[in-house]
Amino acid sequence: MVRKEDLSEQWDEAAESWTDFVREGKDFYREEMNNPAFLRLVGSVKGKQMLDLACGEGSNTRILARKGAKIVGVDLSERLIQFARQLEKKEKLGIEYHVSDAADLKEFLSNHFDIVTCFMALMDIEDYESTIREVARVLKMNGRFVFSIIHPCFEWGDVASNGKCIGEWKCGEGAQDYSNKTLHYERTVYFGKVKLKSHWDMKRLLKPFTTTNFHRTLSDYAQALFESGLLIRRLVEPRPTAKGVSEYPQLRKHRNIPQSIIIEALKK
Repeated sequence: MVRKEDLSEQWDEAAESWTDFVREGKDFYREEMNNPAFLRLVGSVKGKQMLDLACGEGSNTRILARKGAKIVGVDLSERLIQFARQLEKKEKLGIEYHVSDAADLKEFLSNHFDIVTCFMALMDIEDYESTIREVARVLKMNGRFVFSIIHPCFEWGDVASNGKCIGEWKCGEGAQDYSNKTLHYERTVYFGKVKLKSHWDMKRLLKPFTTTNFHRTLSDYAQALFESGLLIRRLVEPRPTAKGVSEYPQLRKHRNIPQSIIIEALKK
């Protein structure tokens, strides 16, 4: 087990770089692939009581608030919540932010929220089973849980405890960039639960940082949802926008192989 304090400290240290990365439009995976698909699946939120789990600095929380949701954001990182609250003071969207453990949402009543969202973060939460149970508890009957994660079949660049990447993109002979047709993906392990390290070192970051995340299979997530009384209704594997493919070569490979998956589950 990883101490929650260690996980929160990692994101506290990353908070300034992450906030700049998101707010300055540097995260083109978010802007040109994952967010458009995620928000389409969430759909209309006007007047809905919503909870945004692992909300980070609040980017998606604000988008949903502007669409009319009555929304609360929670995150384990105190520093990220500070950034979120600072912007709420300026924009005054009516968002409440809490430093909270997604696996123990004790500050929230049962059967309270219409929709719970978790954008590209459930794989960063070690106790995903308790988190899903808590989501089921705080959702109203027929409420929806919409979450996105790095696709477990196609994770790449993350390093396991043995120091090896569990998946890599490789270029054939003569390949120079992501547009080369000989680019292919190799997977070394899929079954089992694995703790991973993600090294964020892109040049567009203010400074590099490292975070911990956790590989599980799609079956693991589906079983946890089932055991909590949440039934999968829809899933989407996002593809990049035409603009994204045109402007960012790194996205071109995801015309053919997904980077993420979005799941909508219903409380019955």
